[in-house]
Amino acid sequence: MNITLEVQPSSHALQVFLKEAKKITSNRILDLGDEMQKFYSWMCSSGDLGRCLLWHIIHLIVNIWYLLLRLSNALENCLISSSLLTRYNTLNISKVRYLAIVIDSEEALQIPKVLELVRWLAVIGLKNVCLYDKEGVLKNSKEVIMGRSKSEKMSKETTRIQPLFEHKYMNLEVISFSDGKEAVAKAANFLFEKHYSSANMEKLNLKEADMAAALTSIGCGGTDPDLMLIYGPARCHLGFPAWRMSYTEIVHMGSLKSMNFGSLVKAIHGFTMVHQNYGT
Repeated sequence: MNITLEVQPSSHALQVFLKEAKKITSNRILDLGDEMQKFYSWMCSSGDLGRCLLWHIIHLIVNIWYLLLRLSNALENCLISSSLLTRYNTLNISKVRYLAIVIDSEEALQIPKVLELVRWLAVIGLKNVCLYDKEGVLKNSKEVIMGRSKSEKMSKETTRIQPLFEHKYMNLEVISFSDGKEAVAKAANFLFEKHYSSANMEKLNLKEADMAAALTSIGCGGTDPDLMLIYGPARCHLGFPAWRMSYTEIVHMGSLKSMNFGSLVKAIHGFTMVHQNYGT
């Protein structure tokens, strides 16, 4: 299924890019100032001035390279949001049958941002989405998230894009780390009663497949996400149920506060363009 996105070009996208560029540049200037102070201290304490100077020159070049790279990404995201890069205007969302969104628990407190992200996913056309945070912040706000995502209209003012279809429903799953712990405990009890509760039954060497079958039997198997997007400082799945990530593609998206529609479309588009080999 191919979904075509049309974005109304406006000055808002340019304002977003300039804001991101200013933030990136200011952060880099502060970093470079710290490096200069370290360089001065090192120069005074070390007799090998040439080696110190060479190291700091290399470090400066690397910092400038990453600065340009981040500015380039910010510009690209701006152009995607403005629909100026045509290769991102069509998404084969049939490849993303189930999407997982993992958010750091502290950033998950930003419920308006979460709602905006859910609206973007709905406009893109994703039908099955799982929201996860470790501490259960999203789970405690489940009614608010699901209620508003269904009732609010996908207008240009709120999403900055114009959908070419009418979105009706999204299957939204909200889980936390405690759900995984509870599922493992239930599966262990299931296996114990099945194989170890009777003294006359033969004791088996349980394998991963047995645990997966037990999780499915108690209704806690869950759907494996095709793609997982992580929002937060950590580049990991933050305790998302491991048995549901056999072939999941994981992409780190950065902070939820700095999320934008262009980076979201870019991540999903990148996944749809990749051929996955699932083994034999």
